Amino acid sequence: MTTGLADNVRKLRRTAGMTQEDLAHASRLSLTTVAKVEQGGHVSMGSLAALAAALNVTTAALFASEAPRSVVGQEDEENRRSLAELRRALMPPLGLSVPQMEAGDAEEPRTIQRSVKDGHALYQADRYGAVARQLPALLRSSEAAVAILEGEEKEHAKIARAHALLLTGKFLTQVRQYDMAYLALSEAIRLAQETGQTQLAATGVNGLCWLLLRQDRFAESERLAVQTAAEIEPRLSTASPDQIALWGELWLRVAAASRRNGRKDVAKHARRMAKSAGSAMQREHSDFPSHWGGFGPATVAAKAAEDLALIGDARGVLRKAEEGPLSPKGMKAVGRLNMNNWGRHRLDVAHAHTLLGSHQDAMDELVNLRETADTWLTHQPMARRVMTDILKTRKRTLTEEMRSMAVHLGVSG
Repeated sequence: MTTGLADNVRKLRRTAGMTQEDLAHASRLSLTTVAKVEQGGHVSMGSLAALAAALNVTTAALFASEAPRSVVGQEDEENRRSLAELRRALMPPLGLSVPQMEAGDAEEPRTIQRSVKDGHALYQADRYGAVARQLPALLRSSEAAVAILEGEEKEHAKIARAHALLLTGKFLTQVRQYDMAYLALSEAIRLAQETGQTQLAATGVNGLCWLLLRQDRFAESERLAVQTAAEIEPRLSTASPDQIALWGELWLRVAAASRRNGRKDVAKHARRMAKSAGSAMQREHSDFPSHWGGFGPATVAAKAAEDLALIGDARGVLRKAEEGPLSPKGMKAVGRLNMNNWGRHRLDVAHAHTLLGSHQDAMDELVNLRETADTWLTHQPMARRVMTDILKTRKRTLTEEMRSMAVHLGVSG
C-alpha cells in the first residue's frame, strides 16, 4: 500500500531525473531504504531528512495529508481509559447555558502552586501514574479558584492555574497525547498573557514548540521559537538564570526543528545562539515553570550530539558523550542533565552502539535507563528502535536480559 509520503518521494525523485540508485547514492542511504520509503514502509526521521537534502527540498515537503490508519488494540483502549478522568477535567462538555464541568474545591493560589511543584517533582522522578492521578483535582481546584476569587487574588489564581496547565501540557506531550496537550498549553499561554506574565507565557510557547516538533511540524516550530526568542531576548550580562535558560531553550527548539527540516544553516546559527546562552549560564539550571526544562552547557552539548545521531554519525555521538560538558569530569563541573535530557542523550548513545554492532553496550544503556526511568523509557520510540535493531541484527542467541527488555518495550522479534 502506498502513502502520500511514498508518492511524494517518488514524484520528487522523478522530477529531479534520479533513479532510486541515484537517490540512494546522493542521500548516503541504502537502496533498500529508498525502496522501502517508496513502498510506504516506515523509516527514521534521520533517513527522511537525508532524502529531503538529496532532493533539495525541506523534510516537511515530503509529507502529505491523507487519511490516518485506524488506531485499534489493547494499548489504545488502555490509554483512553487511564486518562479518562484527566480528559474530563481538562475538556468538560460545553452546553448552551449550564456549565457541564465537575465542580472542584477552590484552593489558595499558593497551595495550587505548591501542588504544581510537587507534581513536577513526581514527573521528574518518573512517577507518571502519580502525576496522572494528581492532575484532575489540580485542574478542578485551580478552575474553581479563578471562578470564585476576586481582585488581586483572582489574578494570583489565574497565574496558579497557568502553572497547573503548563504541567498538564508537559505531561501530556511526554506521553504523546498531543491534542489534549495543545489545549492545556494554549490556555496556559492565554492566562499568562492576560495577567502580564511574559516569562510564563513564553515558557508555554516553548512547550508548544516542543509539541509541534513532535508532530513533525518543523517549519511552524522553528518560526514560533525564533519569533518568541526575539521577543524575550535578554541582556546576557544582567539577565536572571531563568531568563537566559528560557531564551536558550527556544534556540534549541529552533535548532532541532530546522535541522530536521533540512535547514542546516539555520540550525548551525541556532546552535551558536544556544551555546552563547549555555556559556552565560555556566551551570545546568532547572526551575519549572519559570522555564520549561533543564538548560546549561551540558544540555547544549547533548542536543548537538542529537544532531550527529540524526545523520547517523555514530562515532561522533560517542566522542561527544566522552568529552567536554558531557564527560563525567565535565558534568561534575557544570552539573548533570535533568532526567529527560539525560535519558534522551543516552538513547542516542545506545543507538550509536547498535550502528557499530556493539549490542551489549547498547543493552547496558537500556538497562541503566530502565533502572532509573522505567516508565519514561516505555514512551520513547528511540528505545524501541534500538531494541528492534538489536533483534534484527544480532546473530547470536539473545540473552535473557535482551528478551526481557524486548517484552518491556513491546518489541517483537
